[in-house]
Amino acid sequence: MANENRRLWPTLKRLLSYGSPWRKSLSLAVLMLWVAAAAEVLGPVLISYFIDNMVAKHHMPLGLAAGLVTSFLLLQLLAAALHYWQSLLFNQAAVGVVQRLRTDVMDAALRQPLSAFDTQPVGQIISRVTNDTEVVRDLYVTVVATVLRSAALVGAMLVAMFSLDWRMALIAIAIFPAVLIVMLIYQRYSTPIVRRVRSYLADINNGFNEAINGMSVIQQFRQQARFGERMGAASRSHYLARMQTLRLDGFLLRPLLSLFSAMILCGLMLLFGFSSVGAIEVGVLYAFINYLGRLNEPLIELTTQQSMLQQAVVAGERIFELMDAPRQPYGDDPQPLSSGSIAIRDLTFSYRIGKPVLTDINLEVAPRDFVALVGHTGSGKSTLANLLMGYYPLSKGEILLDGRPLESLSHASLRQSVAMVQQDPVVLADTFFANVTLGRDISEQAVWQALETVQLASLARSMSDGIYTRLGEQGNNLSVGQKQLLAMARVLVATPKILILDEATANIDSGTEQAIQKALRAIRQQTTLVVIAHRLSTITEADTILVLHRGQAVERGNHQQLLAAQGRYWQMYQLQLAGEELAAAESES
Repeated sequence: MANENRRLWPTLKRLLSYGSPWRKSLSLAVLMLWVAAAAEVLGPVLISYFIDNMVAKHHMPLGLAAGLVTSFLLLQLLAAALHYWQSLLFNQAAVGVVQRLRTDVMDAALRQPLSAFDTQPVGQIISRVTNDTEVVRDLYVTVVATVLRSAALVGAMLVAMFSLDWRMALIAIAIFPAVLIVMLIYQRYSTPIVRRVRSYLADINNGFNEAINGMSVIQQFRQQARFGERMGAASRSHYLARMQTLRLDGFLLRPLLSLFSAMILCGLMLLFGFSSVGAIEVGVLYAFINYLGRLNEPLIELTTQQSMLQQAVVAGERIFELMDAPRQPYGDDPQPLSSGSIAIRDLTFSYRIGKPVLTDINLEVAPRDFVALVGHTGSGKSTLANLLMGYYPLSKGEILLDGRPLESLSHASLRQSVAMVQQDPVVLADTFFANVTLGRDISEQAVWQALETVQLASLARSMSDGIYTRLGEQGNNLSVGQKQLLAMARVLVATPKILILDEATANIDSGTEQAIQKALRAIRQQTTLVVIAHRLSTITEADTILVLHRGQAVERGNHQQLLAAQGRYWQMYQLQLAGEELAAAESES
């Protein structure tokens, strides 16, 4: 139990610290709660006075009775108004907290190392940014507000009860130890269940994310039933865990606390019955019965809030786990690259320990050279490109850009100087303009010029709003080739010192590819070009061709040198020529 509390309190304290910018409004809300509680508690006191001094004595001055009724109604109206305003203040703080928390957790997700996304399902991260932060909102709106309101009400009622009759008050407060024991038992058994509930909910989100993103594959291979069963199993697990919490609530909370309240009421009635005549007046008994009924509700609320408190703490643990995870490492050197030279020395890399993907790679690339990486699938070409982008830390060896270690470059310096166009580029559900500029300060004229270069300008002009036409989700109203051209335009508007093309022209027709090659020849005057290619005809002009096989560099040289050597590159080239001739023959026939 103590170990559990040691885990809960640091997380709770950190969650509550997010409310510090709203300290003034929250303090005002707390003050309103105490005033409202006092107003609610004074109501039974007035009625007690009315019973003992007016009804029991059959003496009812009209003015005094009217004053008591008016005061009672005003107190109730004041309590209602104050509860309304404090609710607004708590909600205002809660929305602000969630907004700040979501910003922080999203910022943390964006700064995660790419290796974290290799193994972590996207739905898990989405769940932390959306569902878990909503649970934290409930912490402020429901839990904190309810706890403070209940504490204020209980405190005010205790003051009123002891001022009316200390003997009956002592009997009434006997309920508190029993409630404390129930709360401790509830916390012990509910925490692991709540953790499972949050985990199952994340699994459900992840399943939906996978199903929606892979809908075409699911329908093509008729996997609807299998995915349905998988989602059903996740939902069933979530349902069973939720039912466990409901059963726990149903047994430990309201029925048990109502039993304690009934026992206390019996004690009050016995004290009243065995007391001498006049020792305890009827109005005081009425006030205590009223307070006991009201006392039962905030105590039940305090106990039931434990469930939401547990959920908020577990959600906070998941959020802070993401926020505290190691971030993508960058150096402190702010100077951008000036020449674009590349030196790879004794490079070894593995995604998993003991299984190297690249082994002892060495490569020297002069500024503004054209180097090509070729090899069969799985040879390590894309991995080497990702390492040049600084996406993964090196297992062994070093990469030098402009003679400086890659890991020493700052985030801004590296991203400004090194760019990649991937085979399957990401397209935002935004405009042509936003997809090309990506938030950079680039003029509309430069965007049009880049689109002209990649032969997308005519497509943009044909759309309703030109370059301000919104593209569909993942660019679903563009072809695969057009997406690659759009990704190429992103690079051409702000030419980097090192440009990496990972099969970036694989889905483009030959006419458009020639235009792209012409543009690349122009930017080679100021850019070092690294190209990963399967079509060897596109890299015949490369200064250096590095042939990779099972993570090792087996050949290097230019096109003519490698053909003359008649090694692995020559075999690949001959196979492609034969394939092209066969395809041409089939098309003619």
